Amino acid sequence: QVQLVESGGGLVQPGGSLRLSCAASGFTFSSYAMSWYRQAPGKEREFVAFVSESGVVTYYADSVKGRFTISRDNAKNTVYLQMNSLKPEDSAIYYCNGASGRAAIFDSWGQGTQVTVSS
Repeated sequence: QVQLVESGGGLVQPGGSLRLSCAASGFTFSSYAMSWYRQAPGKEREFVAFVSESGVVTYYADSVKGRFTISRDNAKNTVYLQMNSLKPEDSAIYYCNGASGRAAIFDSWGQGTQVTVSS
């Protein structure tokens, strides 16, 4: 079965940085594009970043463009999200999933990792 394990979240001050990791198993990782999503309290889960199967193509939500970088290591079955210049509005639980454009494709979500940006 598909398993997605997010990690790397924490509490950081505005302007700080975090690097999130998503360890995937139960599917052929290199055959799937992957995305990061986030959900803040009282809000819908939203798309954050996309990376193609090879890692060559990336796409970002406008709200994080220029600040976040998505990447992947197919040898490690892991996708990353480097988050710089963090803002309080980035606070959310962050999730990864297989992706078709901005849409998640697996119905099995991980536990997510909490990111809190606060002074």
